[in-house]
Amino acid sequence: MMLEIVTSDRLTPLRHGFFTRKGGASSGVFSGLNCGAGSSDQSEIVRINRGRVAGAMDVAPEHLVSVHQTHSSNVVTVDGPLQDPRPEADAMVTKTPGVVLAVLTADCQPVLFADHEAGVIGAAHAGWRGALGGILEATLDAMEALGAKRDRTAAVIGPSISQRAYQVGPEFMDDFLLEDVENSRFFAGDGGEKMLFDLQGYGLHRLRKAGVGTAEWTRHCTYSDPARFFSYRRATHAGEADYGRLISTIRL
Repeated sequence: MMLEIVTSDRLTPLRHGFFTRKGGASSGVFSGLNCGAGSSDQSEIVRINRGRVAGAMDVAPEHLVSVHQTHSSNVVTVDGPLQDPRPEADAMVTKTPGVVLAVLTADCQPVLFADHEAGVIGAAHAGWRGALGGILEATLDAMEALGAKRDRTAAVIGPSISQRAYQVGPEFMDDFLLEDVENSRFFAGDGGEKMLFDLQGYGLHRLRKAGVGTAEWTRHCTYSDPARFFSYRRATHAGEADYGRLISTIRL
């Protein structure tokens, strides 16, 4: 099966992609393109999958760069392959051609950034905790340190869990209301035990408030399309022991 890659006109002509689970070597609950070394999938199979992604991005596997993601607001600037142990961070930026920035997700938002004129790119893993903690703004700050301008920067949110599938409790909503009472608009429901959170709406709000030139979501829901996407929440609801990780990449 061929790899399937979701792209955005906002990032073209840069080589980039939000990879689906199609075209991978993994089996079982990881069936497809599982790129998560932190999963319990066979490490050699994960290396094969990541090698296929590197090939699609036209680089050697060591130039497919990822970090140890921890739902933080930490950003690292990279100019080549990273050595183990990989830094703990949830976003990367670079102005070095041939370096592929890669983030892993399974419901959280993968966000790819580009200032085409400055030749600066970024990639962020932005779940609710990272978005609330400022990972998107921190990525833009790090890009600016390399010469980017945020009003020229395009930001694209890839496949992630949509509001109709993202049920949360009232204590979850409280964290957002403490930041800004206007954040209530990102929750649907009556304020009781079952609220639905609009993760992408919140992400787009943070990006636009930060002053990006353009921001969009590809409108793919990971939870609702098991044939194409891994989903942590769907795997949990199904009682599965583990889940695959999707990969999203961008390079100059």
